[in-house]
Amino acid sequence: MAEVAERFRALYGTEPEGVWEAPGRVNLIGEYTDFNDGFVMPLALPHTAVAAVSRRTDGVLRLHSADVDGGVVQLDADALEPLGGGGWAAYPAGVVWALREAGHPVTGADVHLSSTVPTGAGLSSSAALEVVTALALNDLYGLGLGRADLARIAQRAENAFVGVPCGIMDQTASACCVEGHVLHLDTRDLALRQVPFDLAAHGLALLVVDTRVKHALGDGAYAARRAACEAGARALGVRTLREIPYARLDAALARIDSETVRRCVRHVVSDNERVERVAAHLAAGEPRAAGPVLTEGHASLRDDLRVSCAELDLVVAASVAAGALGARMTGGGFGGSAVVLAEAAEAGTVTKAVEEAFAAAGYTAPRVFEALPSAGARRRS
Repeated sequence: MAEVAERFRALYGTEPEGVWEAPGRVNLIGEYTDFNDGFVMPLALPHTAVAAVSRRTDGVLRLHSADVDGGVVQLDADALEPLGGGGWAAYPAGVVWALREAGHPVTGADVHLSSTVPTGAGLSSSAALEVVTALALNDLYGLGLGRADLARIAQRAENAFVGVPCGIMDQTASACCVEGHVLHLDTRDLALRQVPFDLAAHGLALLVVDTRVKHALGDGAYAARRAACEAGARALGVRTLREIPYARLDAALARIDSETVRRCVRHVVSDNERVERVAAHLAAGEPRAAGPVLTEGHASLRDDLRVSCAELDLVVAASVAAGALGARMTGGGFGGSAVVLAEAAEAGTVTKAVEEAFAAAGYTAPRVFEALPSAGARRRS
């Protein structure tokens, strides 16, 4: 934190008014369900985006990242336009745009950012940038927005300004997660339930395996799945796929002509049911029972939604063969990361098996770390 504040002083010649941080997230279960008003179950990671910020009154927005080559990006807050490009700077700039569009008097800011959330790994590095910016501006300008409001602002920045049609999960997880818990989120009404998630007490560990295969969701693949889900809802005469009960899934699928749409509907409705099963296992104090549900979810993402890749499939196969309780890709797919539920005593064995499988396949060595359920966005100084 001190280093971020010191760099702010060097860049802008003044003290920051404060320092904030917001975490990345990993999603335990419930993928591509959030924009269908479904259920998700993410947890915040200890990896965070940190922002030192001060207000300005002249309409100037100055942005700098310690993680990207280049100098300060200077923008006119009055002239911000959606989908104007801008790379990483579009995420914090989009938050300023979304706040102003919502009528909040943000008159500019100096911002210096530094992040430990891996980019392109499906761990919501973009949501962390958005949420930390939104929280800082909310505090500095006294906007009075709650955490759910900040998540909506951050989502609007990504949807309408950056151009990625993501759901609300990533931003809500970054804004609202609680240390030691996984967040059960109903994306239809944003009802939150903090579910205790102390795997260590059960002798378990949740590993994140970053395949180092970079994914980019703005290239149309994510949007295509969303469009297929919306087409399925129209074909079934419902507003969203959340309205299709799992018990009536087969009857619903029989009414859809397109094989692509049918596969997307099957994944979303069945993944909602998987979230509820995992939540029930955790509530009953039986986290080991969640393992096979994770693996089942990966098969659905791979075969129905078709958003996996060879590296993610190898993580799942190698870890389960080495004794893991379950595993699945997490995030938008096409690369990124997988989660692996394993006995804590076997975590090293599972990690070694995955690393050896990657080496044998000629893939870049993966990055493996334990997911520790951490706190959501907060002010640090």
